[in-house]
Amino acid sequence: MSPEGSTTVVSINKPELDYSDKKVLCSSMCKCQSQPSIGADGRSLKQECVSSRLKALDAALGHTSPYKAEYTYDMTKRPPEPFLDKEVPTKSRNLWPGWTQTLWPKDPTRPQPYKPGRGYTRRPDVVIVKDPTRPPTQDNIRQVVEMKFPNDAVRPRQLESYAIIAGNEKKLVSMKLEDCDCNHPEPEPSKVPVEQLGAAAAILGIIYTVVMKRPPPGGVPAF
Repeated sequence: MSPEGSTTVVSINKPELDYSDKKVLCSSMCKCQSQPSIGADGRSLKQECVSSRLKALDAALGHTSPYKAEYTYDMTKRPPEPFLDKEVPTKSRNLWPGWTQTLWPKDPTRPQPYKPGRGYTRRPDVVIVKDPTRPPTQDNIRQVVEMKFPNDAVRPRQLESYAIIAGNEKKLVSMKLEDCDCNHPEPEPSKVPVEQLGAAAAILGIIYTVVMKRPPPGGVPAF
């Protein structure tokens, strides 16, 4: 049986990000649209740029950021399980070349051998957790976010797999560059009281000072 199951993503109301979460993700997305990472072959690596910024944020926070970028999930488990560091349960495990021939076979309940293209693993762009001090397992997932730059295509059954990781299609958000207002030199000042944003406001301040390398915009506390 396919590890992806038979979930079909059909939503009447499009799930949306919270105000503060959108600010954080858009800040990286806009920055990487204008200043992407450059590959060895000269290609613009915009998605890799976003991932590296969010991973830097997570590392700066001692792996307690609510935004988990590109964690690999074992789709043969129900619910899917993230591959986590042995010592830091909120950190993604570093998967080395050939890990499917060494790490994968250690669990005999998995299909053997590992076969690429079967959907045995999936790696969402971003998983937003409820409690950043706990692992990004399904019971701690607030939303799964698929981020797309112009000309990026959704791979077959990609969204269905992410809905399975989230546990509910209503927790799956598809985010495009046009969803962000990148025309402003800085995001507009927050119109939401800081006390209502809570910890997310603190994260937004940190992503600007640590990851964006510049002071945060008005309306968000600096740290």
